Amino acid sequence: MIASFARSLRRLRSDQSGLAFIEFAYALPVVLLLGLTGAEMTHFITTKMRVSQVALHLADNSARIGTGSQLAAKTITETDINDLLTGAGLHAGELDLYEHGRVVISSVEPVAKPNTSNRFKIAWQRCRGALGYAPQYGEEGDTNLTGVGPGPANRQIRAPDNGAAMFVEVAYRYQPLINGDLISNHEIREVASMLVRDTRDLTRIYNTENAEQADCDD
Repeated sequence: MIASFARSLRRLRSDQSGLAFIEFAYALPVVLLLGLTGAEMTHFITTKMRVSQVALHLADNSARIGTGSQLAAKTITETDINDLLTGAGLHAGELDLYEHGRVVISSVEPVAKPNTSNRFKIAWQRCRGALGYAPQYGEEGDTNLTGVGPGPANRQIRAPDNGAAMFVEVAYRYQPLINGDLISNHEIREVASMLVRDTRDLTRIYNTENAEQADCDD
């Protein structure tokens, strides 16, 4: 009886039929963690790139808008601006840009013509989105600016004496694939700017009485 029990113990000790399964069980949490982390990081990088593209395209489109002939300065309306913002939301797709983010468009213009003081102003500014984000580089009505944007003064956005520059800020609250502390509640911020292509009527924005204004105080 005792000898038979001892033989059974020896056979059990040398039995390796379940070794692979046990090793897999030990390795599975590590492999799963690495896989989920990789997927989350890839999703974050892709989201950041898409937010950057939204900012760039919005700056480019805002620099092109306007109605008028080649012989007259182009005018812009509140409807034009609203269409721009709507287009940005469509471009962002499933990111739900205005549910989880906020967009700011600013018109950077010289304070005088000629601009001998080399100072600039934000002539108008429009915003849309539910995220609690305030413009970081100036607000409508600000004057005596050396430029607009991040970095030192010599790298900030400036407008030519006879034109304007469109400056865009996009802030977006990252929506993780997996709920957790890895990248949760991270706010992606991107900026972009483009010079206005054509001669633009900078005296005012038209159609303000008949169109909803994307006010930055909302």
